[in-house]
Amino acid sequence: MTGNGSTARVVVGIDGSPSSQAALRWAVQQAALLGATVDVVGAWEATPLFAGPTVVDPTLEAETARRRFDQEINEVLGDARPVEVHEQLVRGNPADVLLAAADGADLLVVGSRGHGTFARALLGSVSTRCAMHASCPVVIVRPPS
Repeated sequence: MTGNGSTARVVVGIDGSPSSQAALRWAVQQAALLGATVDVVGAWEATPLFAGPTVVDPTLEAETARRRFDQEINEVLGDARPVEVHEQLVRGNPADVLLAAADGADLLVVGSRGHGTFARALLGSVSTRCAMHASCPVVIVRPPS
């Protein structure tokens, strides 16, 4: 894919959902076909320090995000990885984190949770925002049926 002799790079966003797991599988398969590396990117947003009557521990929140991120990658890919995989977990807005990670990439792969129009209007859609603003081609993987 890259024309400058460097290794192609596929970025994939994961969030623990079935569609993101399907996106990770798809990205690794595509990267194997292309001879590309895969950057697996996860993002987590911190809960406000005072969330209702409880105080949130940011360190514990970061550790929980890391544990879930690592667990998802291991469940989907296992130990036998057909391509070079780089992992990146970042605190921040998921769409912003993915768009930044995809800068200079050959392909961005994201899952779609399949929310309806109403939920998408209220919540926004990471996949839609990535498709509209990414500097590289975007593949949106639908949830498995």
